[in-house]
Amino acid sequence: MAPNEQGKAAGFEQVREGLSLLEDAFDKCSKGKPFFSGDKVGYLDIAFGSYLGWVRVSEKMNNIELISKEKTPNLHAWAERFCADDAVKNYMPETEKLMGFAKMLMAKHQAAASS
Repeated sequence: MAPNEQGKAAGFEQVREGLSLLEDAFDKCSKGKPFFSGDKVGYLDIAFGSYLGWVRVSEKMNNIELISKEKTPNLHAWAERFCADDAVKNYMPETEKLMGFAKMLMAKHQAAASS
């Protein structure tokens, strides 16, 4: 919700830096296994995975890639596994529906800011 493109770019750069750190943390925590906690979805997977829907909305609305095969390959693979896991897949929000909700929130925020 940055007021201009320069602000958005700066914000996304901070997110990318954070994801780079998370990529390193995943490597250390997972020890080569599919999830942060090992072979099964655990607490850290759920904690971070709960943000994946919003990450996807941000990517789509801003035509960017935050979790990518090139810059965060292990997180990218983890996100695919996490969202496909039987314990999770029925609970992940649809990107289009979540994006509609995000647009409604943004419209309310803009209306409140202009009044």
